[in-house]
Amino acid sequence: MAFTPRNPNQRNPNQQRNRKKAKTKVKTVRKDPLFVDGERPRPMYVDYKNIELLKKLVNRHGKIVSRRKTGCTAVSQHAVSKAVKRARFMALMPYIGE
Repeated sequence: MAFTPRNPNQRNPNQQRNRKKAKTKVKTVRKDPLFVDGERPRPMYVDYKNIELLKKLVNRHGKIVSRRKTGCTAVSQHAVSKAVKRARFMALMPYIGE
């Protein structure tokens, strides 16, 4: 007797299933780029004149990169965004990418 599925999407239980195993992503813990020797500087301040650091935290379109990608904590991300906005206002950084 042959297997006849009621639902056309139903599979024969006797057939082997050729499913690919889902790859599990390993989350890498990123270190906060603003921490000094593994400790948060107090008070948290990012110098808006440090353009080399700020360029690492801005993508090629000129947008501020999110916390998930940079590994910044919430406090340091607020300081980064404030420093980037100040540097843009002072014409040290462009508002849009090049």
